[in-house]
Amino acid sequence: MHILTKNFSSRTSTSRWRLTLFLLAVAALGTGLAACAKRQAATAALRPAAAVDVARLAAAPTEPNNWLAAGRDANGSYFSPLQDVNVDNVGRLGFAWQYRLGTNRGLEATPLVIDGVMYASSNFGRVYALDAVTGAELWKYDPQIDGQWGRYACCDAVNRGIVAFEGRIYVGALDGWLHALDASTGKLIWKIDTLIGRAARKPFTLTGAPVLAGDKIIVGNGGGDFAGARGYVTAYDLKTGAQRWRFFTVPHDPQEGPQEAPHLESAVSSWDPRHPWTAGIGGNVWDGMSYDPKLGLVYIGTANAGPYNSHLDGRHGGDELYAASIIAIRADSGVMAWYYQTVPGDRWDYDSTQKFVLADLDLAGQRRQVIMQAAKNGYYYVLDRQTGELLSAQNYAYVSWTRGLDAKGRSIADPSADYDHEPALVFPSESGAHNWQPMAFDASRGLTFIPVIEAGNVIVETSKRRAGLVEGQYSTPAISVEDYDPAALKGLYGQLPPLSKLVKGKNTDTHSRGVLRAWSVAEHKIKWEAPTASSWDGGVLATAGGLVFQGDANGYLNGYASDTGKQLAHINLGSSMMAAPITYKVGGVQYVAIMAGYGGGAIIVGDELDHASAAYRYGNDGRIIVLKLDGVPPPLPPPAAEPRPPAPPARAASAAELSQGEVLYSRYCARCHVFGRSVLPDLRRLDPKTHAMFDSIVLGGAYRAKGMGSFDDVLSPSDANAVHAYVIDKAWQLKESGSK
Repeated sequence: MHILTKNFSSRTSTSRWRLTLFLLAVAALGTGLAACAKRQAATAALRPAAAVDVARLAAAPTEPNNWLAAGRDANGSYFSPLQDVNVDNVGRLGFAWQYRLGTNRGLEATPLVIDGVMYASSNFGRVYALDAVTGAELWKYDPQIDGQWGRYACCDAVNRGIVAFEGRIYVGALDGWLHALDASTGKLIWKIDTLIGRAARKPFTLTGAPVLAGDKIIVGNGGGDFAGARGYVTAYDLKTGAQRWRFFTVPHDPQEGPQEAPHLESAVSSWDPRHPWTAGIGGNVWDGMSYDPKLGLVYIGTANAGPYNSHLDGRHGGDELYAASIIAIRADSGVMAWYYQTVPGDRWDYDSTQKFVLADLDLAGQRRQVIMQAAKNGYYYVLDRQTGELLSAQNYAYVSWTRGLDAKGRSIADPSADYDHEPALVFPSESGAHNWQPMAFDASRGLTFIPVIEAGNVIVETSKRRAGLVEGQYSTPAISVEDYDPAALKGLYGQLPPLSKLVKGKNTDTHSRGVLRAWSVAEHKIKWEAPTASSWDGGVLATAGGLVFQGDANGYLNGYASDTGKQLAHINLGSSMMAAPITYKVGGVQYVAIMAGYGGGAIIVGDELDHASAAYRYGNDGRIIVLKLDGVPPPLPPPAAEPRPPAPPARAASAAELSQGEVLYSRYCARCHVFGRSVLPDLRRLDPKTHAMFDSIVLGGAYRAKGMGSFDDVLSPSDANAVHAYVIDKAWQLKESGSK
């Protein structure tokens, strides 16, 4: 510096020279940073499509710009280190782009973003590759499913996500086929049938995201709410699709010979000896799987046993292993390592299939490798993920099915939840205190953000009532508090007690509602909560910007402060949301994206009394919507038309035929075709052409391509006529009421 400055005679000149050098250094630094960013972008551009491998997944925290797996990282945290969008500027989020998916069915998946490309899946298992900056379509894939299996989708023809690995995209289609696609073109590489009992039309569907486990891809299935299903997961070779192992979660009929594995032999004695094995067993794994590569363990959550009511026909039930359980399986062999049953002898449809979060935490002065789940039954479980030791379990929502846990972590049933002799109001409802919607974990704050459902339902044992079997509910229908009307239900269920009798002793607001809760894992308590739009709102994203994002039924994407729960953003997207948002960064710009569309367990979007949901107001136009700072206000879909129902065919049925039709409709149709605005048709509003096709649809499978399979195995032609007559009568009642 002395040599350079010796010719300057004044202090002013020296200062100017130093300033010049400083500005040159800043410029050089900026040029270097820009060059670094360009090199990173160029590297990303040179990478093959979906260039994700084991090392890259392990290093996901160092790649905050990408969203490599369903929960962003291999731990399933749904947490992003990005913080360009933060508590100070989240109110400036606006529209970047949207992609219309051409569907009004339920959308539950979390997209992936890898090196500037977004990969997403929609209902039935369709897959899309889009430019993550513009939304331009790169390719799309339709699995061309066998629509017969749409009949067994208990909660809409949804799909919850995909896996990207080494240039391939893996997706499970609704009809049970696992597809491996070329990530650069969308072309099919291989597909494999994952279902057993296909020829016998066993009621399986595949709606959950697969899980990557070393050199294997693992899938489960749904169906535990129907007769004939038996839970299992299957591991396939990533490259070839060859089956590597299959793990059954529950035993088969002991009269059929030895069980497939030792864990099943030890489970048999936990089932009532008089269990109706041919009616079904349950224990399906329809969501909630994870993998720890260091321990080599796959974690699965299992659903309810079937039938729900283990006391039918004078039985006394049992623990019914391994339904309603969290299970660890050795990824190399498919052998069970450990299990923890969350609800022994479950009778309330309390699946433990909710998504897991893996973390390393300091608990009671010791560093523990844990697996965490906010289960459907209302308890937040923390287990040692190597041994299965229960470290903590506390209820994060109101529960009445249990009086708590004993010293060994076993639930103690509450007699008030027993519905053997008369209906019982039970909390949580069959939807659970938390369902499939992802929760998010912020390790720096020690907080899990849970989309909580505070709701109960009235459970009615119907084996001796006129309604009888209700398909998809195993003769044990659960009626929401809002829909519990003894007078209106008398035709199906006979005399029912008034709600005022059932609510006695319930120390809670019995109205169904939704709440976003911040749960302190170390303190086992709620730190804050914020009311949400409905009892069925979306999954959660947390970020290092101090934010928690959640979409809701009324069409708003909401941003909350992670520390306090204060709402900082309320952005109208015009679409009801169930899926979890994601965030990513491309070209120096942070984006927030969500798959928007209602359905699933919230199949009802409105009726004559409730017009609040965006799906009701705007027609449930399924979209991927992407936001960025300082974008324009998001465009809203056009309002949904409200045409008056067309004139139905003439009434011609006898009272006896209408009575038969009511029972059959309740048994086979009502779980999808509700009377009200729904993602599926309200059959009171059928046009003349569809009325003319009624038998060919219901018995002949004419709408099989739409996911409406044939019911010819359970309905005769006279049965179908009775159902049609009942629908016509209900259509006339609607028209005569003057309702739109």
